[in-house]
Amino acid sequence: MITADRHGRPPHPFEAIMAQKSVRRHCRTAVPENHPRQRNSTDRASIRSILCQRLNGSTDTSSGGSMRRRVLAAVASLGLVLTGAVGCGSGGGNTLTITANAIDTAGGKNAAEAKWIADWVIPRFIDMEKAKGVTVQVKFQATGVPDEDYKSRIAKDLKTGTGADVVSVDGIWIGEFAEGQQIMPLDELIGADKVAAWDGWQQIPESVRRSMTYNGKVYGIPLETDGRVLFFNRKLFAQAGLPADWQPASWDDILAAARKLKALPGVLPLQLDAGTSFGEATTMQGILPLLAGTGASMYQDGKWIGDTANFRKVLDFYRTVYGEKLGDAELQQDAQGREKSFEKFAKGQVGILLESDYLWRGVLNTDGGNYPMADRDTAVGWAKIPAQAPGAGLNKQDFVSMSGGGGRVLNPKSKHIQLAWELLQFMNSPDALKAFIARGGPRIAARQDVNTDTLSGDPMLTFIAKQVLPITALRPALPEYTQVSQAMQQATLDVITGRSTADAAATYSDTVAKVVGKDKVANG
Repeated sequence: MITADRHGRPPHPFEAIMAQKSVRRHCRTAVPENHPRQRNSTDRASIRSILCQRLNGSTDTSSGGSMRRRVLAAVASLGLVLTGAVGCGSGGGNTLTITANAIDTAGGKNAAEAKWIADWVIPRFIDMEKAKGVTVQVKFQATGVPDEDYKSRIAKDLKTGTGADVVSVDGIWIGEFAEGQQIMPLDELIGADKVAAWDGWQQIPESVRRSMTYNGKVYGIPLETDGRVLFFNRKLFAQAGLPADWQPASWDDILAAARKLKALPGVLPLQLDAGTSFGEATTMQGILPLLAGTGASMYQDGKWIGDTANFRKVLDFYRTVYGEKLGDAELQQDAQGREKSFEKFAKGQVGILLESDYLWRGVLNTDGGNYPMADRDTAVGWAKIPAQAPGAGLNKQDFVSMSGGGGRVLNPKSKHIQLAWELLQFMNSPDALKAFIARGGPRIAARQDVNTDTLSGDPMLTFIAKQVLPITALRPALPEYTQVSQAMQQATLDVITGRSTADAAATYSDTVAKVVGKDKVANG
């Protein structure tokens, strides 16, 4: 049914027909708004603004305004079509969906994140858009499954174009999803100028931003990050005659401290994650920080590290630690070994432990930690991980670290890609992240301005944010990473159970060659 204009005059049938044709033409050009090659977003925004103003009752006093009003009255009669095409605030049709591996149930996975999305993000974003004259609905697709199951589900959704508009991902998945064309660079989806205009980028260090980057292109916005350090027990250090402000300058310094701690009864001097039972923890809390300390990377110049001098240095360090019984080789082969190492540390039975800040803010936290440590704040110290020798680390650094972390990407098949971009920015605003941290507990946000406000009372996390993140490195976000990582874990297991460094390194190199191809492995 064609309605009258605001003066009660019905539009001329011709005007109605022309209006319908106009809308159809607009739909044909506006529907691909999310197309990566669309570059006239500014013009679209202007057209959308004018049409929405007219439909929302603005008076047109220019010459010919009466006729335009009558035409627009006919356009208004097409309500849902217009709303869907130009996203006016006067109608429905703008529905966005957020998905994350989080669910707000008793004991649910990442329950605090799920609650934050449902109770804080969604209502406030809707209100923000409403204030701009845009009506939007936002749904949350909650999930609480093992990470690999979640990854498989969103990979399928992104491939088929049926997934959520805003998707939570682990940074290590970016390369694989990009190679599979399941995600696209933000510049191509949104427009380089719009992406660059977001004021949040200047608050995210380049080292952290790389977690959402692949081949030099940014695919999403990082949410949070972490850093690896050497945690140590100050009480045990005092008993062993070691300083409370210990900061080793080399691997030899670490070994020297561990040898002194070995003299203490019932104490595990050094926990350096090793073997396959510890899984990715072995890679991130052991192999890669040590490899960075030699100046090498897991993947460099298009090749994966193979049987090289630097990789052998890492294996030699493992051999020394476990050969001298500074570490417990049997614990590394226990399926619950990592949990047991945490428990031992909490009980004051471990001298040094290379871990991420998760140990501090999660495991040992007296407020809900896995193994609460009542004297954590006074008994636990921390130090940067030294390179093998001063200046020998990546980029000739004296100290090194590794970081992980996740963030969110946009679904390239989103029907409302520009609105999804607004939601993504909103979820990474200072207020949003502070609300997230208030619900989920202390953590290191990707944004430095947020960390300044939220970490001021936590010296350990402040240390990570200010001193560790600027020197950290990331895992290569490539599809083959997982298999190469597992081969590295096996190499450490081989060494701590008695195989020679040379044999373990050679076997590792052969395994990697079978995964990536011999020409993609750097040996020698």
